[in-house]
Amino acid sequence: MTRAIAPIWTRRRLPPAADPAAAARLIEEIAGSGRPWARSPEGAALLAAIGGNSPFLGDLARGETATLDEIFAHGPRPALAAINAGLASCPPTLARAEIARRLRVAKRRAALIIALADIAGVFRLEDVTAALSRFAERALRLATDHLLADAAASGALRLPDRAHPARGAGFVVLALGKLGGRELNYSSDIDLVLLHDPAAHPYHEDGIGAQFTRIARALVALMQTRDADGYVFRTDLRLRPDPSATPPSVSLPAAIAYYESLGQSWERAALLKARPVAGDLALGRTFLAAIRPFIWRRGVDFALIHDIAAMRRRIEAEQRRMGAGDPLARLLGHDLKLGQGGIREIEFLVQALQLVWGGRDPGLRVPATLPALRLLCRAGHLAPESARALAAAYRFLRRAEHRLQMIADRQTQRLPEDEAELRRFALFLGFSTTPAFVARLSRHLAAVARHYREVFEAVPAAPAALDFSGPEPAPATLASVREMGFARPEAVAAAVGGWLSGRVRALRSERARELLSEILPQLLAAFGAQADPETAFARLQAFLERLPAGVQLFSLFQHNPALIARIAAILGAAPALAEHLARAPGAIEGLLAPEAPPPPARMFAERLADAADLEVAIAIIRTIVREENFRLSVALMEGRLDVDAAGEARSALADAALSALLARVLADHAARFGALPGGAMAVVVLGKAGSREMMAGSDLDLMLIYDHPESVSESEDLAGRRRIPAGQWFLRAAQSFIAAVTAPDADGPLYAVDMRLRPSGNKGPVAVALGAFIRYHAETAWTWERMALTRARVLAAAPDFGARVQAAIVAAIAGAAPAALVRADAAAMRARLAREHPLPGPWDVKYRDGGLIEVEFIAQALQVIAARDDPALIHPTTRIALTRLAARGWLTPAEAETLIAADRLFRIVQEMLRITIGPRQGAGLAAGALPPLAASTLLRAAGALDIAALHATLNQTMADVRRLFIRHLGAP
Repeated sequence: MTRAIAPIWTRRRLPPAADPAAAARLIEEIAGSGRPWARSPEGAALLAAIGGNSPFLGDLARGETATLDEIFAHGPRPALAAINAGLASCPPTLARAEIARRLRVAKRRAALIIALADIAGVFRLEDVTAALSRFAERALRLATDHLLADAAASGALRLPDRAHPARGAGFVVLALGKLGGRELNYSSDIDLVLLHDPAAHPYHEDGIGAQFTRIARALVALMQTRDADGYVFRTDLRLRPDPSATPPSVSLPAAIAYYESLGQSWERAALLKARPVAGDLALGRTFLAAIRPFIWRRGVDFALIHDIAAMRRRIEAEQRRMGAGDPLARLLGHDLKLGQGGIREIEFLVQALQLVWGGRDPGLRVPATLPALRLLCRAGHLAPESARALAAAYRFLRRAEHRLQMIADRQTQRLPEDEAELRRFALFLGFSTTPAFVARLSRHLAAVARHYREVFEAVPAAPAALDFSGPEPAPATLASVREMGFARPEAVAAAVGGWLSGRVRALRSERARELLSEILPQLLAAFGAQADPETAFARLQAFLERLPAGVQLFSLFQHNPALIARIAAILGAAPALAEHLARAPGAIEGLLAPEAPPPPARMFAERLADAADLEVAIAIIRTIVREENFRLSVALMEGRLDVDAAGEARSALADAALSALLARVLADHAARFGALPGGAMAVVVLGKAGSREMMAGSDLDLMLIYDHPESVSESEDLAGRRRIPAGQWFLRAAQSFIAAVTAPDADGPLYAVDMRLRPSGNKGPVAVALGAFIRYHAETAWTWERMALTRARVLAAAPDFGARVQAAIVAAIAGAAPAALVRADAAAMRARLAREHPLPGPWDVKYRDGGLIEVEFIAQALQVIAARDDPALIHPTTRIALTRLAARGWLTPAEAETLIAADRLFRIVQEMLRITIGPRQGAGLAAGALPPLAASTLLRAAGALDIAALHATLNQTMADVRRLFIRHLGAP
């Protein structure tokens, strides 16, 4: 093979071979394979530079001789372009093994090309890092497209565009760190955050999270598993939100909620470089737009300045300090990244200045280090001399870092600890002697350390001395409070001055005032960051005024500073939750509890073990229910739970509470009136409790059904007391049970109860015999009663009796009128409800035309119709019932998807308004009347950009639902 060397390789200053024998062997092997160019002066010098300095590159050259032919003949850029084009055109539907092979082969070739271009000086630092980053992006896109296409082919996902799997897929790969900044180093890990949007996949009965967890793990394996062809990139997912507690792929609402409520300053620095590189890129851009206020704060961020000082102290504590003495000895084993004067100091300095000033100046918001240095200098935040010295040091240190990693393809930044090995490395970097290398490196390290100190001495100090002690606050204090986000700093200063002078009960002790003083900057910064700082602060005032003592709470804040931001968000956005905190401050500690508490049944059993009587048991059950409902509301508001999971958790809590309560009530009843041998009672939950879709403040729709042997007509004799008839025994027991559920204490009842769905409604008895229930539904029940039964669940009953009650419910549903009459009755009932609620507000997603009630009516009426021939279809949860109806042909898949998405959106709006406005107030508000904090919380949960967009989505969704209602049930 005769092929000329491209001119680009000529007259290059190449490093000499540290191992001439290894260099000679490589030249001989390549030339011996029919490549005479390997013996030319240019070819031999290039091969000697890699073969004599890097065993890794020598092995790559032996295995990729065809690649060597291409790059020596045409240069590195066309060869890299061909590799990236090959990945771009690769069909993602190929088998997993073939995709893995192509990725690994492409990585080997790209690594060889980029290394040669770097060593020969054909590429500058920016060219090297851009080429590595561009290849990583292309590899991630192919891998992600393949995994999405594979999931769609197996039926696990439904993609909008199978020809372009990533488009609208609801799954995005975000690059952070070096890849995010397009600054990838030669043997770098890639730092990724994987996000998915549950709203893009509403058809999943069990949620989409598990499916994207599988895709995430497969992506990591595809990228980093080593085989005979090598590997692609080591992959790190630890920069995702709360990595110890979250799955590899995090839901979009949970990620946004985490950063808005719990994000830390170091995460802001990490996200500064974030960008979508694979998957649904539009989703990634939406996410970054949503968290932009978290990264870039308005004004000079004093809390960040405090955190920067702490981060700087941690960096300096971790560094290996270079002492005096022989320069060579001081540099043996020195870490070019983490050591004093190293790469991390430059990057930390740049990111810190960007975050401090970038809130005011969007022009500073660039992810790459060298462009950021130029912009910071141009904006006057960095002296020209400092910018030039730091840029020169950064280029030198990154180039040295790359050469270290090329030797053996190891992710290392540490210089050799042996003088002979350091001499070999100096040669590879192009220095003829070790002292020359040591002198250049020492000069750069010293310059970085000097400018690093100078820059941080010039960063404005945080207002540590917030002075609220005098009769009038100092102007500097008022300015600081205003900078934190408060429009009326004088009012804030007056309130804080009152606290610190002991005017409220919780702050009458000196220790409480000391603790508050310590946390005050963080406290005010957290409340100033809310959408409506004045409202949030007013609720904090009310909270502290009702607090009996402050030491315990302020100590909790001191030791858990992240809790301050969470409390600020709760007090700012959710007055009902704020009221609960004021009544029960101990609930704050529950926010520090593990994310997965024990199952409710076990929780009740453990805490009721020592309950002496029924009254004590009722009080304990009330406390547990309120604590858990508060915890669930906070988790939902913060995005750590979605509306489906929260509904299931609230319903499971109600199930366990009712079961525990019924057992206690029946035991107490038997102790007072004697037992009824063979008797049994079941609690049947309907409505939102039955469908496992309970929300904050949901009533319980209940029905109590009992039975007893015909031979047992009255209770057993008890110490000479009068026996009572069996029916009366159950009615009294039912009344005791309802009283236990609804009897209020200072904070209201355990649950409000609605029993209108029992046979004969409010005119019927509180409890009904099983036989009477069966007769009623066989003879006189209305269609709407059978529809209500589709959401019935039996609980708190012995297994055999519960099965009999459930069978009776299914039989009642299946015994409905003909389909045409069911449809007509359902449409007529909807028309009646419209007359009863003639002017629903814009947020009344239940009763508006095409609202939630119509989604539920479609699911219920079609189940009643279908149950005549297919009773196994019935399911109490609306979204699962709709999925089953589609699977059996009663709905098309597209219709079911529309209805499931509508059901979820309507419940999100209902739930978030209940949490932030109150259980009864939100539906009646005008379109633009939502308080800012409530609006921001709702928009985040619904995934909408603004209120107008949310209303547009609601209006379109309701139009779609009304169209389907008319199609399947008729015009109301």
